[in-house]
This record gives sequence, C-alpha cells and structure tokens, in this order.
Amino acid sequence: MKIGLIFGTRPEAIKVAPVYHELKNNGINVKAVVTGQHKEMLYQVLNLFGITPDYDLQIMKQGQGLSELTGRLIIKLDEIVKKEKFDYILVQGDTTSVLAGALVGFYNQIPVGHIEAGLRTGNIYSPFPEEANRKLVGNITSIHFAPTDVNVENLLKENYPKDKILKVGNTVIDALYWVKRNKSEDIEAIKRKYGVENKKYILITMHRRENWGKPMEETLKAVRDYLEKHDDLYLVFPMHLNPLVREVAHKVLDTFERKILIEPLEYLEFIAIMDGAHYIMTDSGGVQEEAPSLGKPTLVLRDTTERPEAIEAGTAKLVGTKYEDVIKYMELLEGELYEKMSKANNPYGDGKTSERIRKYLLEKNKC
Repeated sequence: MKIGLIFGTRPEAIKVAPVYHELKNNGINVKAVVTGQHKEMLYQVLNLFGITPDYDLQIMKQGQGLSELTGRLIIKLDEIVKKEKFDYILVQGDTTSVLAGALVGFYNQIPVGHIEAGLRTGNIYSPFPEEANRKLVGNITSIHFAPTDVNVENLLKENYPKDKILKVGNTVIDALYWVKRNKSEDIEAIKRKYGVENKKYILITMHRRENWGKPMEETLKAVRDYLEKHDDLYLVFPMHLNPLVREVAHKVLDTFERKILIEPLEYLEFIAIMDGAHYIMTDSGGVQEEAPSLGKPTLVLRDTTERPEAIEAGTAKLVGTKYEDVIKYMELLEGELYEKMSKANNPYGDGKTSERIRKYLLEKNKC
C-alpha cells in the first residue's frame, strides 16, 4: 500500500507528523508531499519531528491570491499523483492545500482520507476560506476521520454515510504528548530563553484574516487596559509575520511596559510558552485543542468556533473581539472560573489517533 500525505502549513505538519511516523514505523509506504503553503514555520516542524519531504512544491509567492494558489497547487499535485499512483491520499484540516489535494485525488479516482473531518461553524465565510474548504472536501472524501462526537454528528446531519465516518480523536494530542515525553528539558530551557520562567503571564495569539484591523485593535486595547490595572501580570505575544498584524500590535502595545513581543515561535517553543502561561487568549483552532492537555483556560477571540467541544467541556470560552467583551471575560477569570476551566477534561483525544487511522487503512487494504 502506498499513501500520499499532502500538507503545507505548520499546523498541518504538526498534526500529520504522528500519522506519518505511525504509518512509516509499521511498514507502510508513505510519501510526504509538502506544498510549502507556509515556509519557515513549516520547515521548523519538519525538522523537529524528523520528516524529510519526498516532494516540496514551495508553492508560495508574493501577492498570490487564493484562486492562483489553488490553480497552481492542482497542476503540481496532479503531476505527482499521476507519477506515484497512490492507493490512498490523506489530507488534514481545512487549508487550500487540503482542498487542492482532495480534488486531485478525486480527479484521479484515488480514495481520500480527511483527517480532522466534520468541523463546522455554520457560516461559510467564517473562518474564510476554511469553512468552505471543509464542506467542499467533505463531498469528495472516502473516509472522514472525525476527532469528536460533535464532528461525527455534523457529518451525519449532512447525510454522509455512517460507515464512512470514524471517530478517532485529534492527532494534535498525539503530537503534544510526544513533545512532552521527549522534550521536557528543552521546554524548561525555552522558558529561560524568553525570560518567562518566573513570570505570571497571559499568552495571546491572533492571526486570522477576519480579525485583521479593527477586531485585533479592539482586542489588544482591552488586554492592555486590563493589564494596566493588574501589575502582577505580563503579556506574551508571538507576532505573526503578516505586516497587518504587526502594525496593529506595535500601535497598541508599544507604550505598554509589561509585554514580551516575540517573533513567531517554533512548535516546540510555542508548547513551552503555552506550558508556562497563566491562561491563553487566541483565535487559533489548534491552540483550543492543545490548551486543555496543558490545563490552560482559553479565551477564544472569535465570534464562531468550529470546535464547540472545548466550550461545552468548559476548557474555553467564546469571547469575540469587542473591547467590552474581552475585558469582561478577563475579569471573570480572576475568580472561581479559572480553577474550573483549568481542571476541565480534554475533549479532543487520548494520544492514540494516529494508531486508529493506521489500523483503518490496513484493514481497508485487506478488503
């Protein structure tokens, strides 16, 4: 059996790394096809997990829109798929690389496995274009590897056959557990490197397209004003490389003293900074999944989330980006809510997701 694993962003690389090694370590011929939709951040993760791509498309170029990116990906991936003649193609998540990879698999009549299937917000423009990508990929997927019961229900409501849906958990938990097992000394060294080992701090990440501009500015102003009244707290903000994110961050935070503005972190570094945080504020989907494994309450800086399990389990609160709402929820975390959220159960998995995916593929190959 030959499997093509198509991915191209840092979050995808983190979540497919355990699958790649699980397949490879069990004698399955797996080819890592990297689109390069992220550049530096992607290769940091590949190095951490010891993955050497079999193909690297390095697809990104300056000023490239979604239509051009999708078209170029389809052409390049089609050449690889025709050459390799994969028995299965695996994609993960909701990016343009996922959409293009699934489409090429469909065009070549190769079954597609969608890792992290069934996430939905119900608003096709939020997040954009990820929500549409999820729904489009779902229609051409042969097996939906759904992380949670909520994801399974979403797929059933959309009338996908029950026998094509498999609840497996989320591979991000596999990756996180691997890091905690194998890199504990590095984690403590990283905290010292960034000067946070003895500080009580809030970690914030913001990068999503829908939060560019005013939403990010309102959020950061709320955080700054709250911290001005709480001199025991610091702010740690790894700033996305996007100039629109950095411009707002500097505009709002440059005059605030108790901040640590840092460059985008490698995955291992980010786990270390998460591990030391008092709590986390984020618009990232992956962070909502990782934080419960570290016992970190999370305020979600979005109006919708395709990960309602964290909200229902009590590990996260959906806050939005309005000034008054951000302040309100930060104040709520001063009391009993903090303890309740930090001790809530992780709804996203047990670290054995990759094993379940591998077993399914082997069973399918016997049929």
